[in-house]
Amino acid sequence: MTEAASIDAMASEAGETELRARFEVREEAFVHRDFAVRVLLPRAADALIDEAEFEADERLPYWADLWPSARGLTRHLLDRAPPERRILELGAGVALPSLALRSLGGDPLATDYYPDALRFAEANAVRNGLAPLRTALLDWRDPPAGERWELVVAADVVYEQRNGEALSKLLPRILADGGRMLLADPGRVYFAEFRDRMEEMDWAVEEIDVRTETSDPVTGATSTVRIWRVAVEAVETKSHAETRRHGEAW
Repeated sequence: MTEAASIDAMASEAGETELRARFEVREEAFVHRDFAVRVLLPRAADALIDEAEFEADERLPYWADLWPSARGLTRHLLDRAPPERRILELGAGVALPSLALRSLGGDPLATDYYPDALRFAEANAVRNGLAPLRTALLDWRDPPAGERWELVVAADVVYEQRNGEALSKLLPRILADGGRMLLADPGRVYFAEFRDRMEEMDWAVEEIDVRTETSDPVTGATSTVRIWRVAVEAVETKSHAETRRHGEAW
């Protein structure tokens, strides 16, 4: 290990120590093919709810759970390793998909609205023997100008109407020409509205994979996670989208 790498490792280990001092934590295992990690998480997301933050911005600590959609998207990425080099994860939380991409040799940028989410993401990379994970705070309403990405990935981020609206405005600002998004969704009620918004802008929203993930280990309940490819398409795609929507109306 080089001196720089040794310093980075010590700093990251100190990061986990700091997280354990601030939070009650738990670990959750994830295994798929040759990828096996133990993810550090806050013990109870509900305990992190801040009434002042909710009043100011309706913020809730969704980042503090490892959701079925994150697991489903991670399996998809491991089974179909993406060729893109510039990869961004939105709403990363503890960033399981980015950890998987790191294990494949990629160098994704994991982003979230919560600083603590990114601290957990960074700690999880190091504690599982992966190279340091790049992270950044990102407000979807105000992305950095000029940053474009070949691939954007996200898991279960359209859980409220305002999220779908913000995402539909964000994607044209951050995807590179010819780029695509992989979006994992467990059937959120506002996903159809997001899909319609994108198709009205001549974007294609295409289901490319389906995964079944455990949603409650106690009861054995499962969630069906659909993986969607979202990308700009030719104008003629719009007529297909309109035909499909008219058919649904019948």
